Amino acid sequence: MNKKGLAILLRAKMRPIPAANKINQIQFPIRDGNHEPSQNRLSINMIREFEEVKVSMHSAISMNKTENVDAALNEFSVGYFRLSREMHKMLLLLLAKQYDVYRIQVRELMKQYLDIQLPTGLGEKAEDGSHTEEGSLSNFYRIERNLKDSLKPTYEVLFERLNTHPGGLKFLSIMRADILSILAEENTASLRALESNLREKLITWLSPANLELHQITWDDPASLLEKIVHYEAVHPISNLLDLKRRLGVGRRCFGYLHPAVPGEPLIFIEVALMKNVAQTIQEVLWDEPPIPEPEATCALFYSISSTQPGLAGINLGKFLIKRVIDVVRKDMPDISTFATLSPIPGFLQWLLPKLASADTFQENMLESEEEATLLDSSVEFAAGKNGNEIMLTMLTSTKYEWTKSDSLITALRAPLLRLCVRYLVQEKKRGKALDSVANFHLQNGATIGRLNWMANRSEKGFSESCGIMVNYLYSLEKIEDNAQAYFSTGHIEFSPEDVC
Repeated sequence: MNKKGLAILLRAKMRPIPAANKINQIQFPIRDGNHEPSQNRLSINMIREFEEVKVSMHSAISMNKTENVDAALNEFSVGYFRLSREMHKMLLLLLAKQYDVYRIQVRELMKQYLDIQLPTGLGEKAEDGSHTEEGSLSNFYRIERNLKDSLKPTYEVLFERLNTHPGGLKFLSIMRADILSILAEENTASLRALESNLREKLITWLSPANLELHQITWDDPASLLEKIVHYEAVHPISNLLDLKRRLGVGRRCFGYLHPAVPGEPLIFIEVALMKNVAQTIQEVLWDEPPIPEPEATCALFYSISSTQPGLAGINLGKFLIKRVIDVVRKDMPDISTFATLSPIPGFLQWLLPKLASADTFQENMLESEEEATLLDSSVEFAAGKNGNEIMLTMLTSTKYEWTKSDSLITALRAPLLRLCVRYLVQEKKRGKALDSVANFHLQNGATIGRLNWMANRSEKGFSESCGIMVNYLYSLEKIEDNAQAYFSTGHIEFSPEDVC
């Protein structure tokens, strides 16, 4: 094992990320979400520390540009990481409420604006050709400008100053992750407004123009490769050989980097160069050696992972996929098919309650022929008065016994694939696909392609989707039309016949 491999292995496996490393001026210590002080440990020192952080936050917001704002930002960020989760909640709620829009001022300006008499001819063409004097509009322009400024929450100053401060962008991402965590428990209007404002700011600051596409290779620093190992969220990287293969011949890995977060991709995607669209993840994860790259006609996206929980809901993946398609097309003109082999994380979570309540709602999830086949095949494995009960029993077994029986695998194939099509194409939430991965690819303009039976035989694959995976197709001539149709009407394009 070479020095780089040893470094990656030790750093990725022996300690969590983020480590206690200094990103420019802001210190990011290890954050242990399970470590919370008990009530009797909320000492005077901790309360004093909270007050100090609150004061430094106020200073960072209220100081004018000629004062030492950087020192206040450093004090605030360092102090923030010393606080417990409960104190983070207190501080963020205080930020959301006390530094919100100053509505008394807004109402006063609105009253002034409505009290001003509208000059003759304003907003319309005068019949006699006369023009409204510029001077008569000065009050309108002044109050409109002041009104616009007054509708800006005071906490925007903190966000904007942190964004231009070394290390501040990552700190804002961490802060938003904390806000999202609190909102999951306590959905208050002021905190929702704070989160929404910060999300909009991050979307602007993380526009594709500010991001650098980087092809990640084995030659990159060990510190960067360590993060790939740690943050891979779809198919865990099992060892150094696995990592080298994913970065080697027949494979590509691309990430988006931002100058404010050096050496750490915000999001990365893994690509397999293949002859045909893969039907199982085993094909991709090197059960067989890769084909020679000149023979490849398909670029298969098999994993996309974000490294920043605080960037949830900011669709960097959409831009990343389109950029990668452009790069691969330019480098390898013979590749004409762009597709994914994707998990279906919500399928079983949707299906099990349906099976459990089928009798109550008098909905048989199985067709008569499917039920008969299942009843015949399950005699030795499960008991039940009907197919719904038997399927529920088998799919909830802790050791997935049904996957060890060829007859049960055959009996369950047709109903599970049919129900999975229903889940992906018909089941919706607020007019969009219920499945989170489906929603991601469909809003990017993809088409649902082939469903692949027994495509992921890992425990995660069985627990999420009974081992089923799906190919999403990115047909270049259809991407924009598909995205627009999905956005406007929720229409889902489904073309399994297009998968070769």
